[in-house]
Amino acid sequence: QEPDQSHGCAHGSCYPATGDLLIGREKNLKASSTCGMRRKEPYCIVSHLQDEKKCFDCDSRRPYDPVYNTINHRIENVITAFKPHRKKSWWQSENGKSDVFVQLDLEAEFHFTHLIMTFKTFRPAAMLIERSADFGRTWQIYRYFSHDCSTTFPGVSQGPLRNINDVICESRYSDIEPSTEGEVIYRVLDPAIRIQDPYSPSIQNQLKITNLRVNFTKLHTLGDNLLDPRAEIREKYYYAIYELVVRGNCFCYGHASECAPIEGVTNDIEGMVHGRCVCNHNTKGLNCEQCDDFYNDLPWRPAEGRNSNACKKCNCNSHSSVCHFDMAVYLAMGNGSGGVCDDCQHNTMGRNCEMCKPFYYKDPVKDIRDPRVCIACDCDPDGSENGGMCDSHTDPSLGMVGGQCRCKQNVEGPRCDKCKSGYFGLSADSPQGCQPCRCDHRGTVSGNSQCDPVSGDCFCKRLVTGRSCDQCLPEHWALSHDLNGCRGCECDIGGALDNHCSMESGQCRCRSHMTGRQCTQVESGYYFMALDHFLFEAELAKMGQVSQLIEHQPGRPASWTGIGFARVPEGGTLEFTITDIPYSMEYDLLVRYESQVCMPRDWEEVRITVVRPGLIPTSSPCGNTIPDDDRITVSLPAGARFMVPPQPVCLERGVTYTLRFEFRRYQDANSILNGAANAVILMDSIALMPRHSSMEMFNAGDPASNLRKQTYERYRCYEGAKSVTRPLMSDTCAKLITSMSAVVNDGALPCNCDPQGSMSSMCDVRGGQCRCRPNVIGRRCEQCAPGTYGFGPSGCIACGCSLEGSVTRLCHKFTGQCQCRPGAFGQHCDGCQAGHWGFPSCRPCQCNGHADECEQKTGACIRCRDNTGGDKCDRCANGYYGNPILGIASGGQCRPCPCPDGPNSGRHFAASCYQDNRNRQIICNCNQGYTGARCEECAPGYFGNPSQPGGRCQPCQCNNNIDMSDMEACDRRTGECRKCLYNTEGQNCGICKSGYFGDASRRNCRKCTCNFLGTDNSQCMQREDCVCQRTTGQCQCLPNVMGLTCDHCAPNHWNLASGRGCESCGCDPNNSVTSSCNEFTGKCQCRDGFGGKTCTDCQENYWGDPRTQCRACDCDWRGIETSQCNTVTGHCVCQQGVSGVRCDQCARGFSGQFPNCQPCHQCFGDWDRIVQDLAVRTKTLAERAHEIQTTGLTGPYEKAFRDLEEKLAKAQGIVNARNATAAAVSTLMELIEDLRAQISETTDALNRVEGDLTIVQDSNSEASKELSALEREAKELNLTSEQLHRQLDILKNSNFLGAYDSIRSSYNKSQDAERRANESTTTKPSTVSQSADTRRRTERLISAKKDDFNRKNAANKRALGDLNTKTQSLDMKKLNEKPFQCGRHLGADTG
Repeated sequence: QEPDQSHGCAHGSCYPATGDLLIGREKNLKASSTCGMRRKEPYCIVSHLQDEKKCFDCDSRRPYDPVYNTINHRIENVITAFKPHRKKSWWQSENGKSDVFVQLDLEAEFHFTHLIMTFKTFRPAAMLIERSADFGRTWQIYRYFSHDCSTTFPGVSQGPLRNINDVICESRYSDIEPSTEGEVIYRVLDPAIRIQDPYSPSIQNQLKITNLRVNFTKLHTLGDNLLDPRAEIREKYYYAIYELVVRGNCFCYGHASECAPIEGVTNDIEGMVHGRCVCNHNTKGLNCEQCDDFYNDLPWRPAEGRNSNACKKCNCNSHSSVCHFDMAVYLAMGNGSGGVCDDCQHNTMGRNCEMCKPFYYKDPVKDIRDPRVCIACDCDPDGSENGGMCDSHTDPSLGMVGGQCRCKQNVEGPRCDKCKSGYFGLSADSPQGCQPCRCDHRGTVSGNSQCDPVSGDCFCKRLVTGRSCDQCLPEHWALSHDLNGCRGCECDIGGALDNHCSMESGQCRCRSHMTGRQCTQVESGYYFMALDHFLFEAELAKMGQVSQLIEHQPGRPASWTGIGFARVPEGGTLEFTITDIPYSMEYDLLVRYESQVCMPRDWEEVRITVVRPGLIPTSSPCGNTIPDDDRITVSLPAGARFMVPPQPVCLERGVTYTLRFEFRRYQDANSILNGAANAVILMDSIALMPRHSSMEMFNAGDPASNLRKQTYERYRCYEGAKSVTRPLMSDTCAKLITSMSAVVNDGALPCNCDPQGSMSSMCDVRGGQCRCRPNVIGRRCEQCAPGTYGFGPSGCIACGCSLEGSVTRLCHKFTGQCQCRPGAFGQHCDGCQAGHWGFPSCRPCQCNGHADECEQKTGACIRCRDNTGGDKCDRCANGYYGNPILGIASGGQCRPCPCPDGPNSGRHFAASCYQDNRNRQIICNCNQGYTGARCEECAPGYFGNPSQPGGRCQPCQCNNNIDMSDMEACDRRTGECRKCLYNTEGQNCGICKSGYFGDASRRNCRKCTCNFLGTDNSQCMQREDCVCQRTTGQCQCLPNVMGLTCDHCAPNHWNLASGRGCESCGCDPNNSVTSSCNEFTGKCQCRDGFGGKTCTDCQENYWGDPRTQCRACDCDWRGIETSQCNTVTGHCVCQQGVSGVRCDQCARGFSGQFPNCQPCHQCFGDWDRIVQDLAVRTKTLAERAHEIQTTGLTGPYEKAFRDLEEKLAKAQGIVNARNATAAAVSTLMELIEDLRAQISETTDALNRVEGDLTIVQDSNSEASKELSALEREAKELNLTSEQLHRQLDILKNSNFLGAYDSIRSSYNKSQDAERRANESTTTKPSTVSQSADTRRRTERLISAKKDDFNRKNAANKRALGDLNTKTQSLDMKKLNEKPFQCGRHLGADTG
């Protein structure tokens, strides 16, 4: 596209002149191959024969000189010089080299329009032109050239060129001819392509280049190089160019009309196209590719035609001289302005420097362009938002006031320099300026949030501390709105380590295995000890020589511990080894014992000595103990069971002690039989009870300790632990003892319940007693109770030692063996030795020599031998006979019963047998199911073959439905049931007979009761004889019938009486109340305003479409059969003899004045048939006449008239012809004759039709006369008949004999009617029942067909009425007129 030079840059786009871009750019032009660059090289030419010299030298090492160096062939020789020697200088490549390129590198962007190359040798066989628009970083191909495009550049299109930027391959510049001065021309914008917008970015981009490269890829040869590889052959094949022209201009995007040299390029070269644009339109840059400084209000665009698209100056309100373009701003401003000012001065900012900078505000009285328009804000930077920023200008709509400080959320004051009430610590680091007084309302006085405005300290309640009053004082928790703010921890003095607790939950720090907020509870599986927990049994102590162990007797009340007592005589000793002391302190010594009944006096002197392992260090807890403290002398009262010495003993943890008891003197030994030798005491146990007064929790001296001590003593908590049978502990004592236990044991003690002896791993938290299994004792349930043995998972087993046969009731703890008296035997010492009975007075067994043992208590023999039985083996066993008392030698032994074989033979079927004393025959007592002398047959009701080995009789499996006494009830060999009873059948009588149902195994088969109307007819032989399901009695129902006996319709169905199944109600879902209907009539329950069987009609006594309008039935009540009219037409249902839409006139065949309509004479029927036939014929003629009246006579004779018109048209054509000939006239005459003949025939036909119509009219008139006469005769006959009936009644009533005959006849008729009526009710099937069935079927048919009949009847009545009207309206005169009129018309035409 050439620039438009008709106007300058001021009026639109402008472009510099084009020129050869190579001029002045010799140094920018390069070739990849040049001959003679390293040495002189020979080459040859392909010339005509007249040329003498054909080979030359090339030496391009020195520059070209037209006189001195003409063999230089560098690339710069191709630049056009327009000098005389231009054909004597050229560029030439090296010989035989195919891949060579020539490249031009430009210093700026240029418009490239076209390229012209003039070759000295053959043009290349293949080459391509490519360009770069980014100084060689990327390359795009302009065009391919090849002699054979498809082979050289496969896949490249060969045209034609459709778009300006298509890349194709063309071959017109690649032929081998001419051999010299051949040209290659390439235009960037092909003239054959129409360009819609030459200023479009795609076109401009297509023209823009920074580098241009021509690649030669294939040489043209004559083919000899393929046959001869010598170098001499290649010397004539090379590229050589006389001239290369690259046309273009500097690329200025339409913003410059001239170009200037780029820096470093001289301006003294004539014809050089320079690369720096002399820009207009406020643009700048080497190619005018950007807007000039401060002209960035619009986006830079290339100039386009008359539109210069000049850059626009920015508006910065005199506060800046620098700006830039922002596309986002430009789009946001509706493409009106996109300039953004940079480096705004005078404390301004914004796109146009139209706003004050932060921390400045606009003076409302000064212009925006005034250098002093912005004033500094006076705001405290710590308390105001954004570090002291104020409102930049005044805008009432936004609530802004110029210079007003915007305080942070918790700051106030004109300068925002002080905290609001309830806040403190003004700081720039705080987003809100001041921190809220973080005062916990629960802990502050009066519950407010006031605090010191500088420090932020809150004003706390008495038991609250912390800067925010949000923490309780030590040993307090539960910060709340209470007066003091917190409450005490109240940690248990023993269960907790100290009195500190969690401030949030109040949880104290518990000792081991203690739990609860105050550490007053023990964990699951742990307990706190009782005061007598440290218990030492006397029976386990080391006894003196005269002491002995006395175990307790089972059954006695539990007034002791352990397994018994130590029986200690006067002078005896007991030594207890004390180990595992958990806590160093003073302990009270509890002594438990029992006095003998025969010793009513006290033990006067019992000495207790604490034997320590060595001296006591003075630094130890018991360091103040003196030797006298370890020697205690006490007396044991006879009436008591325990005693606690007033002096405690001090024991230390981890030390083993020995407590020695010396029972020195009983008070009154003379009162005892044998004196002091029989003075004994039963020692049970001793216990070490922690002395409360020596524990810090009681003796610390503080009020709480004093209170605990007073409570412990007031409730006498230590008294309950002294007795073995102790009372229920109070909660107060339990709490204190729990604390004592936790201190002594440093927490709770584990239950350690024995897994075999205890029922669970849990124990009683008070004392640790586990739940023992039966007969198990001990805190841990670890041993059997006295009198039991066999410690295991089921507990212990009672010894069960016989009182008569055992020395003691105790037994061995593992085996359970009792200690027997002489003569007693057995584990329990409760029986006699073998062969004897009658414990404890044992006697020999009496078994007749047939048994060795007998039952211990009754003497009954056990395991009788020799087939004997009985208590004394004195009778034969079952299945044997004989007399065993006589002995074996006498021949009276027990023999097997032959029934039929003996016991254990497999064929023994008798319970017993005996021998008849008279005939000595063996009589068998057969088992059930067997019969015969030897039980060799099956009894009735049983089957089998007992005569065979292994055979036996089995009960016949007939489900108890046969006669068990009948020999033929079942087959005695196969067991097949033959005579089933109780309405059963089948091989096992296991099912009910056909027509019966029930459970055959229970004898309750009952006859099927199926409703004949609802049951499938194929299942019923007769009306009352139907087949049902044999188990449930379910009859096979017809469709939509249900019930066990098929006696009612399924929901939403009716008409069981049809005998074909129930029909769907079909109730309209929108018009009916429910989807169900009457089971007998099918009538649906309709909503108000609707009626009909399915509620699709109007309500009762209305007709019409209920969706549009319903009308009341306007029926004459005197002539209707029912008050409901036809729901569609509204025609009333008339009584016999009544007709009309309203049933208000006498019907055809009846006479009289409504409502007194009487039937016509019987002859009326005959005449009526004749009249009806005439009416049909009349109707047919009337329809024919109506057709003629409507269409005239053209209808029946349309074809004839059409033929006439065609012939007339032909005649008219002949007449109109100018050159009428004789033949034409002759043809015309023939046509006229044909027309006359046809007109004559048509006239005759019309005359005949007229005659027929006349005859019809006459017949119609005669028929009307005859019909009128018939109606008169019928009326006369009706009157005559009525008169005769009246006269007959008068004659009968006036004559006595006649009246008597009439009465007698009526009586006989009545008697006969009574007889027939009685017969109709007594006989089966009766006339009444048949009549009822007929009536029901008739009602159903009437109900089903009534609407259709009424509708058709009303339609027929209307049709007859319409026909009657049409018949009466026929006028034969009009029919007669038309033919004559047509005749006159036709005659006129023909004339």
